[in-house]
Amino acid sequence: MSGRPAALGALVMALALGGCATVSNPNPADPLESWNRGVYGFNDGLDRAVIKPVATAYRDVLPQPVRTGVTNFFNNLNDVWSAANQFLQGKVEPGLRMTMRVVVNTTFGLAGVLDQATEMRLERQSEDFGQTLGVWGVGPGPYLVLPLLGPSTVRDTAALPLDFVGTSVTQVSGDTGFTFTAPILRIVNLRANLLGATSLMDQIALDPYTFLRDAYLARRRNQVYDGDPPPLPEEPDPGSSEPAR
Repeated sequence: MSGRPAALGALVMALALGGCATVSNPNPADPLESWNRGVYGFNDGLDRAVIKPVATAYRDVLPQPVRTGVTNFFNNLNDVWSAANQFLQGKVEPGLRMTMRVVVNTTFGLAGVLDQATEMRLERQSEDFGQTLGVWGVGPGPYLVLPLLGPSTVRDTAALPLDFVGTSVTQVSGDTGFTFTAPILRIVNLRANLLGATSLMDQIALDPYTFLRDAYLARRRNQVYDGDPPPLPEEPDPGSSEPAR
């Protein structure tokens, strides 16, 4: 454990050096683009060298029903936190529906391994604390790419500690070994589920960094406004002195 601070410091220094190159005409939502591209490059290299091969082997070895059960189990944990955030946002009826979804899947779905609730038309509406902050008026702040964790914003990063606690397997298990290995299983299973999407992105995106950034920011904005975001402020004409609205 004593070596972790030094290792983290070395990682941050390497990323900082990797992101020293300036970026011309930065996106207003991405003033940290030079830094973010350095972190993105680190994450992409780690994914290609370690995470993607492990996820590919996981997908090839485990049968689809087993992988579906793993996905359902972790989704059920996320649903508990989603229900809590619905209530925190003042959305009582959606919160009650999500609570019922958790009760059904936990009770009749073998602790969430089976998704019985969807068959009963109790649809998932995922929420996290970053969305809750957004609902209560906290702006997203600049786009931020996190080491290992990937796309985020300053607001979503501030919300991460509560999100980690709210979706932890310690909610349902006191087994220390499972508590330690579950985050690794969650990451590998999630990456395996995204293998097709990332391969497609590599094929169609001229700049995967920009593609991922714009998709993430649009998706998060859509989530905060429950699928009905207001129009974005108009950008000022470069030749005009009028401010953006």
